[in-house]
Amino acid sequence: MKNTFIALLAFLALGCNDSDDGPTDENGSARDYKQDMRDLVIGISQAAKAVKPNFAVIPQNGIELVSGNGEAGGSPHTAYLAAIDGNGQEDLFYGYDNDDQATDPTQTAYLKALLDVSKNAGKTLLVTDYASTASKMTDSYQKNAAAGYVSYAAPHRSLDVIPTSEPHHANPDNITSLGQARNFLYLINPEAYSSKAAFINAVTATNYDAIIMDLFLNDEPFTAAEVAQLRSKANGGKRLVICYMSIGEAEDYRYYWQDSWTGNKPGWMAAENPDWPGNYKVKYWDPQWQEILYKDQDSYLGRITTAGFDGVYLDIIDAFEYFEEQE
Repeated sequence: MKNTFIALLAFLALGCNDSDDGPTDENGSARDYKQDMRDLVIGISQAAKAVKPNFAVIPQNGIELVSGNGEAGGSPHTAYLAAIDGNGQEDLFYGYDNDDQATDPTQTAYLKALLDVSKNAGKTLLVTDYASTASKMTDSYQKNAAAGYVSYAAPHRSLDVIPTSEPHHANPDNITSLGQARNFLYLINPEAYSSKAAFINAVTATNYDAIIMDLFLNDEPFTAAEVAQLRSKANGGKRLVICYMSIGEAEDYRYYWQDSWTGNKPGWMAAENPDWPGNYKVKYWDPQWQEILYKDQDSYLGRITTAGFDGVYLDIIDAFEYFEEQE
């Protein structure tokens, strides 16, 4: 009986030290999920900037990472801030609970306090509010401008349309760095466009200083020549072309997806996102997932830099919240 009990304790100890399945790192210490995400973003930034020094790295949401302790009153996390060029934030003034509905002022104040840590470090803040009523879109632009943020009032959360109105603060300048942008377009779902040529024509007919878009249209990646075309604004200026990439979830429609994963998930894959079927939380600190993301030229990031994009917009940064809640 005593030997059985000892064996059971040994078995449990082995289980608790499994860095993939438990809340511990490779040294057996409790995982710091926020730092794990910072480390991933820093690694992506270093890889991208080694290829293109002016490449913009912009994490969306998860703004707590800009502070060492995850709070507005904490010291700025200098290594993380040094690795990024800006932060994206959704739902700051509109859309947090429901689209076209004002965000609760308490939530806005919480987010602004952290966003300003990044702004005070010289970073550009790109805010996407979800508002479709004209008066609310105008209010969103005014409030973001007063806060010193660059913003986009998205009429659809699916991010599948180009607004018919002229961009806020449209200008003919050539935009060569993120800090020069005065407006942006967030258009990552191009299903409405029958071809890449149709998409390019629609975008080049606008005057946005930057566009955030997907690498693919109908499973075909944009080429460097096509990305060069997308840089042209209708007024003769040049814009930045930034590529969306989810790093906190795996998506079953991406080129890297293997059919066998549907019934037999790899060890780094966690639960499916109930709000977005086909998207799966990942253990983003796992080397195998990071290999897919950025470790070589055939990685997701490698394909983005080869296609000539000016930057990357990193989504599901706030995946650390999911793992913190599991403990």
